[in-house]
Amino acid sequence: MVMSKKTLAKKKQPSGSRVASAARQMGAGEFKAKVLGLIDEVSETGEPVIVTKRGNPKVALVRYQAPERVPLLGRLQGKYAIHGDLLEPAFPLESYEMLK
Repeated sequence: MVMSKKTLAKKKQPSGSRVASAARQMGAGEFKAKVLGLIDEVSETGEPVIVTKRGNPKVALVRYQAPERVPLLGRLQGKYAIHGDLLEPAFPLESYEMLK
């Protein structure tokens, strides 16, 4: 079944499929052909690309934001407090059965 352009224009898209006009949109077939170049382009410019399938947005290609690296040493600094002496036994030695 072939629909005329007027019929397609009249067809209403679901409200959840609306996309911000600032992002570039392209069909899945075109995306498949140009994906390697698009990866470089999005990485350099930061402008997202919305991939559509039959006019409905399905996925977005966006620049990857690497999480901030936290150094291994000192990672827990300030998160825990040590109370007392770590080398002393928790109970007095006299209360241990095996030492009697």
